[in-house]
Amino acid sequence: MNRLCLDNSAFYGPYSGGVSLVWYELISRIIRDGKYKLKFIDAYSKGNKHRGMLSLDGYETQPDPFIRLTQYLPVYVKGKEKFLYHTPYYRYCLNPYAINITTVHDFTYEYFRSGLAKRVHCYQKYSSIRHSDYIVCISENTKSDLLKFLPDIDEKKIRVIYNGVSDDYFVIESNQTIQFLPFDAGSYLVYIGSRLSYKNFDFVKKYIGKTKYNLVIVGNGLSEEEEADLNKYLPKERYVCTGFLPNNQLNVVFNYAAALVYPSSYEGFGIPVIEAQKAGCPVIAYNASSIPEVIGETPLLMNVLTSEEFYEKIKLLEDNKLRGEVIRAGLKNAGRFSWEKMYKDYNSLYESIRR
Repeated sequence: MNRLCLDNSAFYGPYSGGVSLVWYELISRIIRDGKYKLKFIDAYSKGNKHRGMLSLDGYETQPDPFIRLTQYLPVYVKGKEKFLYHTPYYRYCLNPYAINITTVHDFTYEYFRSGLAKRVHCYQKYSSIRHSDYIVCISENTKSDLLKFLPDIDEKKIRVIYNGVSDDYFVIESNQTIQFLPFDAGSYLVYIGSRLSYKNFDFVKKYIGKTKYNLVIVGNGLSEEEEADLNKYLPKERYVCTGFLPNNQLNVVFNYAAALVYPSSYEGFGIPVIEAQKAGCPVIAYNASSIPEVIGETPLLMNVLTSEEFYEKIKLLEDNKLRGEVIRAGLKNAGRFSWEKMYKDYNSLYESIRR
């Protein structure tokens, strides 16, 4: 049994979302190794960055042109012999010959959403998980959440496979001018990601103004309302929103930052934490969800989101000896994760099912 059907529904939606990135890194390696007879359920948004980096020429594809609606429905793939069907985003295969594998990234909807959106998402997610023969969680914390919300699931079906980090992130040995930022090296803190409530951007916004640091915001551009609100706490000349950055530029941003501030209340994994560590950037993060599992030993975890905790962690980083220790520990910790290791772990799962 070497047939593997991959559901590209991860490429439907955000231009450069985390699930899209993980799926790209996985299937690009599956394609490279050429071990499986591949078929793709090719459901994606035309503007998706990661899908645009892939060529599926020569592979069997099953188009899914109505993904806006079919994303909520199970899939049927033809075939009368066993095959692996792997989905990154909660769709299962109805074919009785399919061996369903679902990757579960987080339980954000369960904790932070409400109303119809939550009910629809949870119905789809739980249906996919319950129809799965194997379930992959991207952290032990995600596995714990799965068993909390779905205690009927057999734990023996679950595997934990960590996400990876790109080799595009590394310590820059020579001094460089940061041409695309208005700030000098060491004079700014970085915030990266969405600004949804549970990401706690408001926490950073309210307290950074009383520090000596500027703020670099990486991600979606600021709305007029967000900018007006931010101006209440921080003068315009002390912050910049870069939009989304390619890895090579983000690596530069991390290398010359005083720290990444990552106060998110919930993460399934938290890829930016490892990207920053791999670039030699200290990370001030909230001691919640998967973060302590992923970040490793560090004195920079905030146990509560208060100004006192925030300023204390910043003060710690101004001790050059301690800062050096944090950077070295971060580099060592980042070595635990790679996209190659992630692929090898998925391949081991596929191989164990094939036997």
